[in-house]
Amino acid sequence: MTVHEEGWRLTHLGRLLGEAGRRFDARVLHLMAHDVDVPLALSNLAARAQVSAAHIHITRHLELGGTRLVDLAQRAGMSKQAMGDLVDQCEAWGLVTREPDPRDARARLVCFTAAGLAWLKAFKDAVAQAEREFRSEVGADVAAVVAIGLEAYAGGTA
Repeated sequence: MTVHEEGWRLTHLGRLLGEAGRRFDARVLHLMAHDVDVPLALSNLAARAQVSAAHIHITRHLELGGTRLVDLAQRAGMSKQAMGDLVDQCEAWGLVTREPDPRDARARLVCFTAAGLAWLKAFKDAVAQAEREFRSEVGADVAAVVAIGLEAYAGGTA
């Protein structure tokens, strides 16, 4: 393959992984936007594409007992400032609050609100549905191999 060939830019593994990830996250957000158990204001935000895949980082990485901002940022591979901006938005939407950290009086924990926990349940349900759709589209055997391969490639942290 030479650099002058065009096809490699469209079919290399990194591009395919990126496109698949964006497709999966978009489907999850679509399902969440139409989940009757998601608080209406949040479902409207998702339906109007105000909630992005970046906001899903909080949903993926926030522990049920709360997580410090610096830890959220590290888990999501983001800067503390970028995560702070996401937390500010999610706090304004009523998904999370900032509470004192009982282990460190100087620190604060980002915690889910009741609406945030409803959002988390909707996220779990949407991920399960999107995974079922993926398995249906590519077949159970291919889906299993893809999951095993991605887990190995991600260093077993998936």
